[in-house]
This record gives sequence, structure tokens and C-alpha cells, in this order.
Amino acid sequence: MTTDTHTRGAGALVHLYRDLVDCRRCPGMQGPPVHGQAVISPVMMVGQAPGTREILQGIPFCWTAGKTLFRWFESIGIDEPTFRSRALMSAVCRCFPGKAPKGGDRVPDAAEVERCSGWWRTEVELAQPRLIIPVGKLAIVQFMASKRLNDVVGAQWSYRSPSGLEADLIPLPHPSGASTWFKMEPGKTLLARALALIDAHSAWQEIRASSPMEQTSRAGRIGAA
Repeated sequence: MTTDTHTRGAGALVHLYRDLVDCRRCPGMQGPPVHGQAVISPVMMVGQAPGTREILQGIPFCWTAGKTLFRWFESIGIDEPTFRSRALMSAVCRCFPGKAPKGGDRVPDAAEVERCSGWWRTEVELAQPRLIIPVGKLAIVQFMASKRLNDVVGAQWSYRSPSGLEADLIPLPHPSGASTWFKMEPGKTLLARALALIDAHSAWQEIRASSPMEQTSRAGRIGAA
């Protein structure tokens, strides 16, 4: 992607987000809508939906699940500030679905998912990422048929958008504190495999280059030489 194309894409994202924050298409969802920074990046992460803290702060993955997610990313060389500034953070739904009758956050229904899909699909077309990281089952099923984490986490898949754009997919489980999947086998091993695949991907290496963590690591290696 050329510098001019990159600049135009970032500008288009800014305009997209101006429209997004005014969106009130789903009466059952609680806004305001949340989005990440307008970053044209080779790496795009797609989460599920914001929680109450994300709605209050206007920042995706800013609470407990985010702390776990960014620990995963730090283990492969990118800290939270670097990731937020260099990767495109998206989600299946941009408003809080509310609480489920039996506790926990409500899962958005099919109509809500469909009405919100235009936002992340447009982001894909504008950013043209080489690596897409869907986080959690709701995000994963937007890109592939299987709903079983055991079947999809720990492997790299291919994605082709309706317009023909191609990217690699490396799914991750949702880092919710309520989830035990990634804390037990086979989840622990499959999560480690997925992170290793992300770490080895050229798009991840591109956004990691010259990051503060990499600079610190390099300085430590030089000092030990």
C-alpha cells in the first residue's frame, strides 16, 4: 500500500467512525458505539462486542478481558500502547448488548450482528489487512463456519472477502475472565500455538518492528554481548 493510499484510507476511516458514533440502528443495544484508532494496518483484530467499561471509556478492550488479551500480545513482542496505535481494532458489534437474564453479557442476536456487519466489513476493505485476528466465537463465525474453538484455534486459515480481498486468519479465544477454555487443555496448548503463528506472521513482524518492547529487548541483548 502506497503512502498516498495509506493516507486516504486513514481519512476514510475517520469519516467512517464519525458515522459510526451516530449509529442507533439497534434499539436493544446500549451505546454509544465504540471504535479503536483510525489506523491503516496490516493487522486487524475483530472482537465480539464492548462491555459496560468500554462504553463508558469509549475504548475497546479496556477492562479485565483487555488486560488478559494484552498480556498475550506482550508475550509475542507488542505492548498495549503499541498495539492500539499500530493495529486496527474492530468488533462484530459496536454497542453493549446488555445483560442476559441469567447473568453475564447478552449475546447479540442475528439481526443485530447483520446490521452492524457493515462497519467491520468496510474497515477490512479500507485497511486491506494481511492478517485478521478474530477474538472469540462470535467473531470467529463471521469468517468461518466452525464454532468449536478446539477446531479452529491454533491454526492459520484463509479468508476472502466478498470483494475478493484475501487475508490470513489466526483465531484466538475470548480472554474473558469467565472463560476456562484457554486455562485448561487443549486450550492452553492451542492458544500457545495460535500466538506462535501470529508472532511468525510477516504482518505482525511489521507492526512489531522498532516497538518499545523490541528496542528494550535489543538493548538487553547488546548489553549482554
